[in-house]
Amino acid sequence: MTIKTQYINDLEIAELTSDQLIIKSAGDGVDLLGNVYYQGFDKMIVHASNIAPEFFDLKTGMAGEILQKFSTYRVRLAIVGDFTPYLSKSFKDFIYESNRVGHTIFVSTVSEALIRFSGL
Repeated sequence: MTIKTQYINDLEIAELTSDQLIIKSAGDGVDLLGNVYYQGFDKMIVHASNIAPEFFDLKTGMAGEILQKFSTYRVRLAIVGDFTPYLSKSFKDFIYESNRVGHTIFVSTVSEALIRFSGL
């Protein structure tokens, strides 16, 4: 895993990249949060391709457990990718509500994540 620092409007945002899954369990998500938070970031971009499919099945509780920790530590998260494979109404509603509140956002590009984080 590589942590690339993205800059926009005097903000430093951690973009995590890897050629394999970064988040395979709720524990991985919490460990990742601690790692990035310890390095001084309060905003993070993770690609959907680096997250286990179970995250996107709300019945598993994985997303809720991870995102609750991000909320508690006030670390904003952008998940970047194509979410069309996840067709459940509950997941679509979850994305809509998350994007409306803005603490965790689901977007299609890194550029869109940066813009949302910067408030532009």
